[in-house]
Amino acid sequence: MLYFIAFLVYSGSLLNLNAQQATVNGIVFNEDNTPLAGVTIRYEGGGTLADESGYYQLTLPADKEVTLIFSFVGFRRISIPILLNPGERLEFNPILSQNREQISTVTISSENQNNSILSLSPQLVRKIPAANAGVESILKTLPGVNSNNELSTQYAVRGGNYDENLVYINGIEVYRPFLVRSGQQEGLSIVNSDLIQKIDFSAGGFQAKYGDKLSSVLDITYRRPVDFAATADFSLLGVQLSAEGISKNKRFTNLTGIRYRNNSLLVDAKQTETNYKPQFTDIQTYLTYQINPKLQVDFLGNVAVNTYDYKPLTRQTNFGTLDNPIALVVNYQGQESDKYETYFSALSASYKPSEKLNFKITGSAYHTLEQEHFDIYAQYALGTPDSNIGDINAGNVEFTEAIGSQLTHARNNLDALFLNFQIKGQYVNNSKLLEWGLKYTNESVRDRLQEYEIIDSAGFSVRPPLDQFKNEQPYTPYEAPLEAFNTIEAYNDINIDRFSAYLQYSQRFQFRNVKAWYNIGLRSQFWQVHTIDETATQHIISPRAQVSLKPDWKNDMVFRVATGMYQQPPSYRELRDNSGAVIPDVKAQKSFHFIVSNEWSFDIWDRPFKLTSDAYYKDLFDVNAYTLENVRIRYRASNDSEAYAYGADLRLTGEFVPGTNSWISIGILKTEENINNRGYKSRPTDQLFKFGLLFQDYVPSIPALKLYINLLYQSGLPGGSPSYVDTYDYQSQLPFYFRADTGFSYSLLKSEASLFKELNVGLEIYNLFDRQNSITNTFVRDAATQQQYAVPNYLTPRVFNISLKTKF
Repeated sequence: MLYFIAFLVYSGSLLNLNAQQATVNGIVFNEDNTPLAGVTIRYEGGGTLADESGYYQLTLPADKEVTLIFSFVGFRRISIPILLNPGERLEFNPILSQNREQISTVTISSENQNNSILSLSPQLVRKIPAANAGVESILKTLPGVNSNNELSTQYAVRGGNYDENLVYINGIEVYRPFLVRSGQQEGLSIVNSDLIQKIDFSAGGFQAKYGDKLSSVLDITYRRPVDFAATADFSLLGVQLSAEGISKNKRFTNLTGIRYRNNSLLVDAKQTETNYKPQFTDIQTYLTYQINPKLQVDFLGNVAVNTYDYKPLTRQTNFGTLDNPIALVVNYQGQESDKYETYFSALSASYKPSEKLNFKITGSAYHTLEQEHFDIYAQYALGTPDSNIGDINAGNVEFTEAIGSQLTHARNNLDALFLNFQIKGQYVNNSKLLEWGLKYTNESVRDRLQEYEIIDSAGFSVRPPLDQFKNEQPYTPYEAPLEAFNTIEAYNDINIDRFSAYLQYSQRFQFRNVKAWYNIGLRSQFWQVHTIDETATQHIISPRAQVSLKPDWKNDMVFRVATGMYQQPPSYRELRDNSGAVIPDVKAQKSFHFIVSNEWSFDIWDRPFKLTSDAYYKDLFDVNAYTLENVRIRYRASNDSEAYAYGADLRLTGEFVPGTNSWISIGILKTEENINNRGYKSRPTDQLFKFGLLFQDYVPSIPALKLYINLLYQSGLPGGSPSYVDTYDYQSQLPFYFRADTGFSYSLLKSEASLFKELNVGLEIYNLFDRQNSITNTFVRDAATQQQYAVPNYLTPRVFNISLKTKF
């Protein structure tokens, strides 16, 4: 009886507690009745964010007037007083209008912004399946962005390479490791998708306030918490945890994310049998403190430790044709042990003396310690596999020939420290905006590069294919001293001082019935490269401009033009030539961009759609030609080339399924280079055609069950050539790249009133159609016939992954 009375008392207290609360929910729209994802909804005492479909739900205190504030970057803030009865549930669907001027961030209305900036949904990034999920996997579905490697976070934009892309987090430039050779070594992206509030991306023609790179800008903004929240994501590939909170006085916020990833699930499914022990771990934190209404201090920190232990055992790769099947069989000895440690920290102070003026001062440091050590001995044989379909031994090698071996060795170590100090300012007056900035960077790099490769065929060492060597073994003996087939040895210790500045002016105005916006800007950089023996000094100036026009037509269209000079002063890797020696006087690569764009918004099936089309031309000179193998880039460091790139990008985005956002992308590209006036040939990133699809769907009768598809088709890249071969004489071509990653997600729980606000389970299928994509070729030599075989190095096959995602 006492237990029954206690139960009644406890139940009554719960009912009384629930009775003192009320609920408000709904969908946030913009003026075009399109749901807005990521809108912040807060009140004094709590808050939440709208999900990818614009939906929100919030529990409020009852019998008390509460002011709800809806805010989103680029839109006018809404404040609504609400008074609800206990247990009452209110549906409120606000419509946010675009700001003409937003003082705090000086954001101009999106209809007048330069088309070079595309905003993406952070919620979408966290849901779309990919073997290496994150912001980069979404970028790869965009037109003009290419990558033929699902294990890598690197991407090429409109004919550029992986070193030509700027990445910012909260306005601070971040870097990536130098020594990484393959995508499976990379580990985690520097961007933690759990912490993101805003994603902006430009594929070219960007403003002068962004840095000195040739191709693109990825600008990430981490969010500032409005309440306590936490997330946890568990899968067969690793764990992601995040937590955020705000102090009682609302002045201090903390946003922290921890990630651990193990790619064994992906790499163990490849054709090379290995003992593989990767561990990729990082922790990031973003702290803010509001000292007073005019002054705020921010801290951003990141520590990442990636270890890659790799011990190959055997490999069999079947290639050739049905009429002439060939197999490469390899037995390995040895191992590879790589380690990449990066430490990054940045301290910023934002000062706003008036509504029109804003300053930001930032100091940051980036330190990377990288080790690449391996000794791998491979004994290989070319043979003929059993091609009889249905045979129990189908695929097995029946006869081998061209027996040989290869020994690769490396002891590469790099220690780099980058120090940055910058100050930025903004002045806004009605429709006019003036921005400026100054930055100093010191780059200190100490590098030891030691590599060699020895090739042996039937017990005879094969020397480099140079004029002084005659490789006619084993039939004709060679009596000169033995030489490694390929060897690189260098010790470098350099310092680089960089001073950069920018000034740009933007204005919005009305010309008759046309809304117009323009931006003009100028960048400049001065740098000195110091080595033990010499110092080289250079200076560049880069003008840039963008114009947007929106006529008062029945069809909702915006036309844009962007042009300017984009110059890339050499980084340490660009200063280092094929032999490992540093060439201090390497000049900045230069590119003239000309881009015309159209954005057409319309309705189909009473749902919003947008078609964006770009045509571009890039004229490049003082080009630093390079070779590309997997993700490793090695430069000639000679500025002896000129190049061009042109193409067209199309992207149709909208609600193919009501309440969701999907898109289709098509890109056409041609890029060639002329080295030493020998004529034009394809650049390593010459990707003629690209098709991308990102699609979302759900079961109407079970809306909690959702489907996500991430699909790419890209024509084949140039596949490289054997060592020492003139690329003008020989260049192989890789097959086309086709891949579809699919994810199914089911929401078990979604409630603001329980401990678990969200609980989702998921199944992901990577490479749904089990397509054999290749990233490079391994060139194997038959000493008897002097014939080279291009053996494809295949990427990951079909792989299944399961996940559990929670939000507290």
